[in-house]
Amino acid sequence: MEVHAANSPVAPPRARHFRLPGVGAGLGRGVVVLWLSIIVLLPLAALLDKSLSEGLGHFWDQVSSPGAKASLELILVCSLIVVAINAVFGTIVAWLLVRDNFPGKSILNAIIDLPFALPTIVASLILIQLWGKNSPVGIDIALTRAAIVVALCFVTLPFVVRAVQPLLIEMDRDMEEAAASLGAGGLTVFRRIIFPNLLPGLAAGVALAFARALGEYGSVLLFAGGKKDTTVASILIGQQIEQGNESGAAAISIVLLLLALVCLLIITLIQRYGSRHERAQGAGAGGFTIPMSGGGIAGAAEDPSARPPGSFGGEDLDTGAPGTTPPHREEDDQRE
Repeated sequence: MEVHAANSPVAPPRARHFRLPGVGAGLGRGVVVLWLSIIVLLPLAALLDKSLSEGLGHFWDQVSSPGAKASLELILVCSLIVVAINAVFGTIVAWLLVRDNFPGKSILNAIIDLPFALPTIVASLILIQLWGKNSPVGIDIALTRAAIVVALCFVTLPFVVRAVQPLLIEMDRDMEEAAASLGAGGLTVFRRIIFPNLLPGLAAGVALAFARALGEYGSVLLFAGGKKDTTVASILIGQQIEQGNESGAAAISIVLLLLALVCLLIITLIQRYGSRHERAQGAGAGGFTIPMSGGGIAGAAEDPSARPPGSFGGEDLDTGAPGTTPPHREEDDQRE
C-alpha cells in the first residue's frame, strides 16, 4: 500500500529553548533553588523551629488558647465575608472595565491597583478619615468588626478584578452572539457560556484574596484597633511579640501559614480544572447547547448524519422521486 508524502504526518518543528548567555540548565536550576531557599525555605524553617522550641505541648497550648482561637475565628469569618463580597463586586468592576466605555475608565482602571502600591498603614489612616469619628458622611465604624471587613475589602479587591479581567478580554464573543441568535436570554448566556469560562480565574482570585486577608495587619491596625473583640490573628501575633512570647507568636504564625498553603493548593487544583475544562471544550464534537423557550435544544454544531433523508436544517426538501425533476425546476424550464 503506497503512502503519499502529502498525506503522511509531518512531525511538528522542535521548539527552541533560549537560555541566558553563559547560564546552563543545571546552573540555572541551582541559582533558583538557592535563591528560594534563602528567601523562603530558610525563614519558614526558622519559624517552624521557633514554634516548636518548647515542645508540641506548648505549641498546642498557644494555638488553642482562648485569645488565639477567638482571633483565628474572627479573621476566618471576616475573610470569608470579604471574599464573598469581592467575588460579586470584583466581577462587576472587571466587566465594566472590559465591556463598557465611559468617561474616566482609565482612571478607574488605575485606581484598582492602588491597594497594591499604597502602604497598608496609610490605607488604615485613609479609612479612619472616611469612616471614623470625623467621617464626612456621618458613619463611624472605626474600632468595630465592620471596620475589619471594610479594610480587608479595600486591600483584596484588586485580586479578583485582575484575575477576571484577562479572561473577559480573551473570551470569544462569537459564542455569546451565537447563543443569543438561537434565542438564549442574557441570564442563560451568562450562566452557560460566560460564567464557566470565568470560574477558574474567579476562584483563583478569591483564593488569593482569602490568603491575603488572613495575614493582613497594617490596614486593620489603626482602623479596627486591637480591642478584645477586634483583635485578629496578625494583631495578636504583634501583641505576643511585644509581651516577649515569641514562641507563641510563631505558633500562631504557623497556623496562618498552613491556611495560606491550603489556599495555594486550592488555586493549583482550580488551575488544573480550568485546563481540563478548556481541553474538554476544544475536543467537544457536539458544540454547546442552549435550551430554547420551546423546550428544545439548539446546538452550535449538528451532526448531518442524524438528519432524515431529504431534509436540511430541520426543513424537508421536496426532491421528488429518483430520476425525476423537482416541480420547481419544471416550472423554470417551461418559463425559459
